Parts: sequence; structure tokens; C-alpha cells
Amino acid sequence: MSKASYWQRGETLDYKNTGSSTIEANTVVELTGRVGIAGTDIAPGAEGDLHVCGVFEFDKTGTNEIAFGQPVYFDKTGITDAANNGETSGSKVAHLQVSQPRQRPQETQRYL
Repeated sequence: MSKASYWQRGETLDYKNTGSSTIEANTVVELTGRVGIAGTDIAPGAEGDLHVCGVFEFDKTGTNEIAFGQPVYFDKTGITDAANNGETSGSKVAHLQVSQPRQRPQETQRYL
């Protein structure tokens, strides 16, 4: 039987910035099959926290209505209901869960 050792709570995860520029706080960072949100600035070569649980506000880039609890995807600009942003080949997307939709007075819809 396999065993596991407790490492840390799962609301935030340690993340090493392997890039050459700073990841600014609140930046959406794509991971394999999901996203994390940088909790603080993460300098190149440094470790920082990515929030992987919580409620976050994103711009809505898809044109279809998104129902409460419906899976959505990050298309590098915002969230959409289209798994590959309507494309037929391989753009990498991340699966999120929509919380309560909210209308804003501006043209852009956002979801909280």
C-alpha cells in the first residue's frame, strides 16, 4: 500500500518562478489543467505562493451565458465556457468553477 506524508495546507502552493521576469501579484499562472493566482510578486528564481482555492474575479471572454457552478476555462485573457476557446486544436486551458455571476454597469461582464 502506498503512503503519503502531509506537506502543507492546500489553499496556496509554493511556486518557483523559473522565468526571467517578475510574476506580479494577482497574475494568473497556468499550471497543468488548472490555474493559480500569484499572492505576491515572485521574482525570477524565487519561490512564492499561488492561490489555488478561493473566489476570484475574471473578465468573461466567451459570448455564452455561464450558469452558476458550470465549468469554465481560462483563455489567457479571461474565462469562457469553450474548452479550447472555440478552436479545434490544442490550446491549453485551465478548468475553474464559476461562483455567483454578477453584472457590472460596464460593457465587460465579470464573474465573482
